[in-house]
Amino acid sequence: MAKTQLNVRVDEATAEAARERALQRGVSMNRYIEELVLKDAGEVGQTFVEAASDFMKQYERVFAEEFGLDADGAPGPAAPAGNPEGQPGAT
Repeated sequence: MAKTQLNVRVDEATAEAARERALQRGVSMNRYIEELVLKDAGEVGQTFVEAASDFMKQYERVFAEEFGLDADGAPGPAAPAGNPEGQPGAT
């Protein structure tokens, strides 16, 4: 994978902390910064997934009522047969 050079400016205390942490981990400063960014990006994705899961749990009953699903997510007796007119995939 090709590498891109980034130049960042931080205060001396931050730079020293980064040097020390990289040294403690036994990696280069470049690798240390790269790992921090990758970790941060992964946490954001995980936060989104957790929020979406919480949303679905909170509104599970509303979705079930709207789409006629039973507790397992399978079509229940109230589910319309086929596609209602005007819905995607309707013929």
